[in-house]
Amino acid sequence: MKEFITVGQIINTHGIKGELKVYPLTDDIRRFRKLKTVYIDGIEREISWCKFQVDKVILKIEGIESPEEAYKYKNKYIQVNRENAANLEEGRYFVADIIGCNVVDENGKKFGNVFDVIFTGSNEVYWVKGEEEILIPALKSVVSKMDIENKIITIKPVETWS
Repeated sequence: MKEFITVGQIINTHGIKGELKVYPLTDDIRRFRKLKTVYIDGIEREISWCKFQVDKVILKIEGIESPEEAYKYKNKYIQVNRENAANLEEGRYFVADIIGCNVVDENGKKFGNVFDVIFTGSNEVYWVKGEEEILIPALKSVVSKMDIENKIITIKPVETWS
């Protein structure tokens, strides 16, 4: 499993003192209030403060003091150590742990590896690349087992999906 979990992407600067506007990549935007440090490009940075907009987070990172300095971080990702990541309920997984998993059906047919997770609003969809590309809805009626430790996702045979 990956050591770092991505929790947001810096999408722009904010204000005149080097604040960063962040698009959260987490289920709970409030988790940013609990963060003391984050990693940007693998370098640990301390958070001075954060505030929320409707669906964005404004972060003040120590050492970034101007809009020009903040602009250098645009499009970079904010990560946390796995140990500082949110605790997930049973049956929930980090996207970083799902990507790269091998997908097989209960009969042993191999489909390929999860390339990406698509968020549709109603449910997630696993984009799997193998000999062919296939989109697999992340539903209990389709996914029968998630073995993140061994990087294997088992699905029901396609012809049984309802």
